[in-house]
Amino acid sequence: MAGCREPSHVIIDAHVHLYPAAANQSPAAWAEARREAHWAKLATRRRKDGSPVQGFPSLTDLVRDMDAAGIAQAVLLGWYWEHHETCVEHNRFYAACLQAEPQRFKAFATGHPGAGAAALDEVRWARDAGFSGLGELSPHSQGVALGDPTWRKLLKLAGDLRLPVNLHVTDPHSKPFPGRVDTPLADFVGLAREFPETKFILAHWGGGLAFDRENHVLRNVYYDTAASPLLYGADVWRKAPAGRVLFGSDYPLVLYPRGGSQAEFQGIVREATTAGAEPAIFAANARQLLSLG
Repeated sequence: MAGCREPSHVIIDAHVHLYPAAANQSPAAWAEARREAHWAKLATRRRKDGSPVQGFPSLTDLVRDMDAAGIAQAVLLGWYWEHHETCVEHNRFYAACLQAEPQRFKAFATGHPGAGAAALDEVRWARDAGFSGLGELSPHSQGVALGDPTWRKLLKLAGDLRLPVNLHVTDPHSKPFPGRVDTPLADFVGLAREFPETKFILAHWGGGLAFDRENHVLRNVYYDTAASPLLYGADVWRKAPAGRVLFGSDYPLVLYPRGGSQAEFQGIVREATTAGAEPAIFAANARQLLSLG
């Protein structure tokens, strides 16, 4: 590609998803058995041309795709599950991934405040099991009120344990799609101000908050670039404060559907590099925030 520069630096992908083998084998049936209708609507849908919106790779597939794109490490993010039991299942799967590939992966734990004290116990378990943060969470998608007592305790506990919290954010101007949930941007600004000791990572460029200079005073807020090619043009890589942005792909989401139906990292790495994204975005910011070696 004319003008394309290959990355000459280490890359850490701070927003990757992976699912247990049973979910990969039959996503719809797996979700139905666990009453996870929202995930099924998002993960199993197909585009107008019939192609899947995402893949269902194994751990081996993920490592292969990381190697192909020069991804040194990846942060495995949980999902905003609707039930505590699914959160626990996903967290135990990630614990096994950390044991299998300790040099390649870090993981964030998921949780549902509806479980009450059990949700807080799961956060403590995750910290002790070597997890690096919490997320991807979404109170709006999980049916949790922002004033819910357990939700507030969870965010306070995350700050006390120094576990950053990744939150799903939808750009209010984005196109509608099956499973889309509105996430008022003011809610995230309010959370950041109310819990100053908790570090937040707002996914998907914070739904546009990353480009609003008024929010750059929030020193406990970071943004990841997950799904960027599906949401914004390549110019966004230089619009946000470089010290607050973490490179993230949203793998195994297919980011360039016109180029095929396979999940991969190479396209977004090429886009960010060609667009002139600051080097700190690719790894240094994640290393500092997550205390990665």
